[in-house]
Amino acid sequence: MPYELFRHKGHVCLMFSDLCDEGGGAVQANQFLIVNDDTGAIIDPGGNLAYSELYLAMTRHFAPSRLSAILASHADPDIIAALDRWMTATPDAKLYVSTLWERFVPHFCKPGKTTGRVIGMPDSGMRIQIGNSELLALPAHFMHAEGNFQFYDPISRILFSGDLGVSLMAGKQAQQIITSLSPMPPGMEAFHRRYMVSNKILRFWARMVRQLPIDMIVPQHGAPLQGAAVKQFIEWVEGLSCGVDLMTDANYAIPR
Repeated sequence: MPYELFRHKGHVCLMFSDLCDEGGGAVQANQFLIVNDDTGAIIDPGGNLAYSELYLAMTRHFAPSRLSAILASHADPDIIAALDRWMTATPDAKLYVSTLWERFVPHFCKPGKTTGRVIGMPDSGMRIQIGNSELLALPAHFMHAEGNFQFYDPISRILFSGDLGVSLMAGKQAQQIITSLSPMPPGMEAFHRRYMVSNKILRFWARMVRQLPIDMIVPQHGAPLQGAAVKQFIEWVEGLSCGVDLMTDANYAIPR
């Protein structure tokens, strides 16, 4: 069952956290459905493990043919591996993905499936109309992908942050809101030190998002951050050494 992040006057944000638990071999991943005015968007819909339940949930709110957007923060398999099925099921939906990945995502589909349906998002980001609302595609490059975006919903004041803000836990646990980073959520520090490219990038990001009223940061893996945890997380990553900051000659040695 989806976890309801927000609902007000027909605007709904749903999170699915346990659709990839089958068999235990796949990384936990969240998928998101935004509903507004008898249409909506799915954010990072995932692979085949998540497809059926996410599709059925969408039909409870509007006809699949009314889906207006498929939003991909980047082009990893846990983001859009089921793209071929979504292109078939939602014939009017456009895929929004970084211009860097625009010519890569057709490899997920049968020939011709994506023709005329991929909108490349420029590095500077853009505004995406969803029903009577809009989402902001915010630059999040190198966190962790070269062409990477986060999606901010001004109505719910939720920042769908992709691989930033990740914690490592099972799907059911991911529905338990984190309101404080004391103690640090499981796996969060190790994940960010490895997957974020550099502290320089994180400082740029922190400066950008402080301009937005954010009630919740919701990553693609793990639990949402809310309340004091939002400000704590921004301050924490702003000072975090990670990625290339930590690399030395020892990391680039010929194997024995």
